[in-house]
Amino acid sequence: MSTLISNFDEFMDGLWKQNPIFVMMLGMCPTLAVTVSAVNSISMGLATTFVLTASCLLISILRHIIPKEVRIASFIVIIATFVTVVDYSIQAISLELYDALGAYIKLIVANCILLGRAEAHAARMPPVPATLNAFGMGLGFTLGLLAIGGVREIFGAGKLFGIALFGPHFQPWVVMVLPPGGFFVLAGWLILFSGIRANKQRKIEAELALKGAKA
Repeated sequence: MSTLISNFDEFMDGLWKQNPIFVMMLGMCPTLAVTVSAVNSISMGLATTFVLTASCLLISILRHIIPKEVRIASFIVIIATFVTVVDYSIQAISLELYDALGAYIKLIVANCILLGRAEAHAARMPPVPATLNAFGMGLGFTLGLLAIGGVREIFGAGKLFGIALFGPHFQPWVVMVLPPGGFFVLAGWLILFSGIRANKQRKIEAELALKGAKA
């Protein structure tokens, strides 16, 4: 039971507690560049999740074999291998999606989330918790991209996943499909989550103060 709880905590740590976008502020380049639509956001998120999960699993398995002197170079080679798999897979599945994501597919290898998880977690943990943490982190990244891409598509095109929402008279907010739109939406989400965390902290402090007064 304790192992299951520990593994669940590893998963939730990456998914929510250390969300790469809204908490750790990592991977900002693809976050702002490809989130002009929900489809692009999910595609980039799932691609990153696959690379992150697969590379962390392999790195964890090989953690006692890879010499410390070349660990960073080894991690990059492993990550780049899985990025190449994703790159060719997306190209084979949909050329339209491949063109929409552009060079950012290949640039997954330079995403600091991957190397950070490899160095700080996968290289120090057994395969199961390392993989669950990486999978949770990838899903957290995907949800973050979707939260931004969905808002930008709704207000920038009046659609969500290509489905019209507001009818023919809707006037799109052009700024949402431009680079500044990514900054505006990201800032809005950060303000929201910051407010939620602050409110939660105030409740905890109030409960502690009440318990202290009763004591």
